Amino acid sequence: MAERDAKELQSKVADVQRLDKWLWFARVVKSRTQAAGLVSEGHVRINRVKADKPSQAVRPGDVLTIGLRGRVRILEVLGGGVRRGPPAEAAALFNDLSPPPPPKMEQAESGRDRGTGRPTKKDRRDTDRLKGGNDRDY
Repeated sequence: MAERDAKELQSKVADVQRLDKWLWFARVVKSRTQAAGLVSEGHVRINRVKADKPSQAVRPGDVLTIGLRGRVRILEVLGGGVRRGPPAEAAALFNDLSPPPPPKMEQAESGRDRGTGRPTKKDRRDTDRLKGGNDRDY
């Protein structure tokens, strides 16, 4: 009987959870401190309303909009976490509604093939000559 009550209480507790704790359980950030900082700096919205405090409650069905590392992630909360488990367990906490990232450029702007290594001395001299940095002829 006590075991069943503990599981029932745990499921109720997992339905409503602190925002910073949920972000950490869902592996959006690496630590609760970073999660609290993200919320405090105003990078998190709950249902289009800016989150005021890291202790704000998150429930299943809420939609979180998170500005993180130059991207916007839109996550629908499916449930609260009990622990910070493996990535497969964390992925079960949310549904990712984010648009796909833009495609990466095939070739670097310098005109060199990607992955060909560092510029050679000749490449550096050609670049300097184009920029007008050095007037000497080689």
